[in-house]
Amino acid sequence: MSEFSFEGRVAVVTGAGRGIGRAHARLLAERGAKVVVNDLGGSMEGDGSDTAPAQRVVEEIVAAGGEAVADTNDISVPAGGQAVIDSAIEHYGRIDVLVNNAGIIRWAGLPEVDAENLERHLAVHLVGSFNTLRAAWPHFVEQRYGRVVLTTSSGLFGLDNNLSYAAAKAGTVGLARSAKLSGEPHGIKVNLIAPAAMTRMGGGPEEEPAEQAPGMPYMPSDAVAPIVAYLAHESCPVNGEIYTAGAGRFARLFIASTEGYVHEGGGSVTVEDVAGNWDAINDEKGYYVPSDLMAWSGAFLKHQFTPIAGSANANA
Repeated sequence: MSEFSFEGRVAVVTGAGRGIGRAHARLLAERGAKVVVNDLGGSMEGDGSDTAPAQRVVEEIVAAGGEAVADTNDISVPAGGQAVIDSAIEHYGRIDVLVNNAGIIRWAGLPEVDAENLERHLAVHLVGSFNTLRAAWPHFVEQRYGRVVLTTSSGLFGLDNNLSYAAAKAGTVGLARSAKLSGEPHGIKVNLIAPAAMTRMGGGPEEEPAEQAPGMPYMPSDAVAPIVAYLAHESCPVNGEIYTAGAGRFARLFIASTEGYVHEGGGSVTVEDVAGNWDAINDEKGYYVPSDLMAWSGAFLKHQFTPIAGSANANA
């Protein structure tokens, strides 16, 4: 039996009817998980619905000897997020793994991007992740076990025409980091991936090529799934982290802080103080990676609590 087996585990994968989500669902099933394949079946922009994509993936899994059931609920609304988790409980009696992959993209930037564009991205990427996570949470807590993989994106670094997508994907990072803290006492781990693959959302064709084209990078969805399976496995060693994956490369992304500049000597800080110490504020030597908000606050304010030499508490 494989070291990384999912025998006895039940996984929900959203947006699993095509591309990256399909690869996640197939690999988890191949490793023994029973999989709920969720996909509304809409367009890349989030319009319409179609039961066929989710059902096709289920048929592929079953044909390969696995177990799966299709689900076409819309996770962007609370009832839909609840329903997809309920489907796992109804069919398989439990939920162990939640992989949130569902997403849309409607290219737009300032000034033409409108509120509806932003709201729709947030609804699918961020609120959809929240809806399924919240629905699965009581089951995870009761069994004192759960693995969650949310999908962020290198798109959060910004493009001039992906404002809404970047905002929504950045939001999933905050969601995961806070959920991590809530889950730690209950054996629940929440991590993120930022995938890189030539899917339809990534600028590729509707159907991914089976092999590399001459002179072109080869970025199949299958190259992302292994790290998702690792993060979804019971042996996952991390919590609240972000990983990039694609084209054969895997790497950690992190949010860090410089040591910065500390104003000393009393008196008010001026704009001139900030400008005069700009290099120190931006100096990346000695940066640190906070584990959570309290860790950052402690590091950021440590100069406020440094004992003064000769004081009663200096050596306490």
